[in-house]
Amino acid sequence: MIITKLPGRISRLDELANNLWWSWHEEARTLFRILDYPLWKMSMHNPVKQLHEVSQDALEVAANDPAFLALYDSVMSAFDADMLSSNTRTSEYGKLLQGPVVFFSMEFAIHNSLPIYAGGLGVLAGDICKEASDIGLPMAAVGFVYPQGYFHQRISADGWQEEAYQQLKFEEAPINPICPSTEGWCSPLVQVEVGNRPIHIGVWQVNLGRVNLYLLCCDVEGNTPEDRQLCARLYTADWEQRIQQEIVLGIGGVRVLRALNINPLVWHANEGHTAFMMLERIRELVATGLSFAEATSRVQATTVFTTHTPVLAGHDTFSAELLEKYFSGYRKSLGIDRETFLRLGLKDGDATQTFNMTAFSLRMSNQRCGVSQLHGKVTRRMWHGLWPQVPEDEVPIVHVTNGVHVPSWVAPELASLFKKYLGKNWMKEYEDSGLWESVLDIPDEELWAVHQQLKYKLIGAMREDARNRWVVDNVPPRQVLALGVLLDAETLTIGFVRRFTEYKRPTLIFHDVDRLKRIINNRWHPVQIIFAGKSHPADLSSKNLLHKVYTLAADRKFQGRIAFIEDYDMHMARYLVHGVDVWLNSPRRLQEACGTSGMKASLNGALHLSVRDGWWHEGYNGTNGWVIGGDLDALRPDEEDITDAEALYRLLEEEIVPLYYARDRGGVPHGWIRIIKEAIRSIAPVYNTRRMLKEYTEQMYKPAAQPLRSY
Repeated sequence: MIITKLPGRISRLDELANNLWWSWHEEARTLFRILDYPLWKMSMHNPVKQLHEVSQDALEVAANDPAFLALYDSVMSAFDADMLSSNTRTSEYGKLLQGPVVFFSMEFAIHNSLPIYAGGLGVLAGDICKEASDIGLPMAAVGFVYPQGYFHQRISADGWQEEAYQQLKFEEAPINPICPSTEGWCSPLVQVEVGNRPIHIGVWQVNLGRVNLYLLCCDVEGNTPEDRQLCARLYTADWEQRIQQEIVLGIGGVRVLRALNINPLVWHANEGHTAFMMLERIRELVATGLSFAEATSRVQATTVFTTHTPVLAGHDTFSAELLEKYFSGYRKSLGIDRETFLRLGLKDGDATQTFNMTAFSLRMSNQRCGVSQLHGKVTRRMWHGLWPQVPEDEVPIVHVTNGVHVPSWVAPELASLFKKYLGKNWMKEYEDSGLWESVLDIPDEELWAVHQQLKYKLIGAMREDARNRWVVDNVPPRQVLALGVLLDAETLTIGFVRRFTEYKRPTLIFHDVDRLKRIINNRWHPVQIIFAGKSHPADLSSKNLLHKVYTLAADRKFQGRIAFIEDYDMHMARYLVHGVDVWLNSPRRLQEACGTSGMKASLNGALHLSVRDGWWHEGYNGTNGWVIGGDLDALRPDEEDITDAEALYRLLEEEIVPLYYARDRGGVPHGWIRIIKEAIRSIAPVYNTRRMLKEYTEQMYKPAAQPLRSY
């Protein structure tokens, strides 16, 4: 439909729209933006949907506009330069590895046009794939398509989260079936035995520059209506459905790669959800005549595993009954008995006989890591029982601190400023710390003007969303107030933006409500706070926290200076990390594995205010943000809350608020900007995916891809 409508001169717009390369290249986004700006905006920046709806007249005008054609040619030239070098074997990384890495993850966040993610785990997975494309790291990725994705969030008039699921319109998404049916849908490619029944699996492909993402789908012919819905939603609360999903992803993912003739040298499991792929590879080797021990040794040698949470409840566990129900036949093909199979996933000292997917993953991989320096230490302590014969600090789990994909998360306005003062090639050299010294040369007035521009964009986007809720859904004025219509772009703005759960302590700042009101409602130096985030549908305690925050946001005594953004997604995430002044993070100590949102904010000049946990434990240098409290991991939770709330209020009252409002006659806060520059200078060259993937390659991929380890 698109191809026949596009004029010949711009016929490759369809090809470009269907490769998410455009999502992290500003010139490509500009091309679609100027093609038809109202449609670009209405489509939520989705060029596939835009091209389905754009008028023939608009296309003809573009095809005859010299300015549009010049940009089109420039974009397609850059796109071809990347894609024509798609043989990554000739790249620096291809020469190091001599074969592909396959990256398994339960979720991937690439762009809001493909909503198959819930949060930070998916964003990290998407950033890794984009960076792999940029640097020529030979990589393929495997996940689920989730036709209903994660839920959409609405807050009721009385402040409670409501969940709604929306079917993905495949024809409007940058996704295509590997084996299309005659109707253009996805046909089965492989099958997996799940319990006593076969599940047929189709595959959709997403192009991410030079990286292909393969998304498994159960909504195909041959499956029962119930099985066609098996993978409809992400992170179901039904544990029996969850184990079925993980069987399909792990075992089915390996079979899909074999069917596509993709034979990785390195297999990277992103969290324990994907671990059954290790089991399937063992089964394959046992089928060739190897013993279970020999097969396990070979799989361990070629497997990399990353664990992302120090919170025990965040690790998937399945009962012995579920394991027996779904693996009684499968384990026979491994040549092991029931007890041997269960021991593979047994956490040391666990008397419940549950199968822990993280314990299993750690046993089945030789290359293991946490996602920050502190998380590596916590993880070694947490899983010391798997290696009781060695001291805790010698437990074979290292760390590779996470990073963010700079081209995806830097604001275009800020990128232009960096180009002016850091050089036109800064985007290709952003892991060079010397490059970022030039940030100190940016005039304060210019940097402040850009920051204020981004802040106005954030407030404008929030007001537009609030207006739409009032007009379309007829929400009462109290809700419109809570959505942020009274926010002021000249006021110091704090963002608390993350998944709502108890250990992240979203209500810590409300510990002393009267004191907070005095801070927020200061006549001359006011403060406003923006909250955003979702509670898991089955997590009632976190829903109560969200309700408390939303109720306070609607409290007239806060004068409209607390807001809650509904249905937080990647689209709004960019406005937030670009536009707030302070990025607040207040987890319980040793429970934040990394926290990459703070890296995105710091890159854009939003200053980090956090407990010294996760990446901030190593990223804070004393002058690039603020630390709440000290290293107080021995305190009881109630004591920790009291101590940290007091420290937070004191920082706001004595340091942060006065510094923000200390202006010269031109209204420029030079002291504040000094910290912004130091944050960008010290954080941007280190906490990015380029550095991260280089470390993965040297520390983990290369050892796993040694000669003769071709399995």
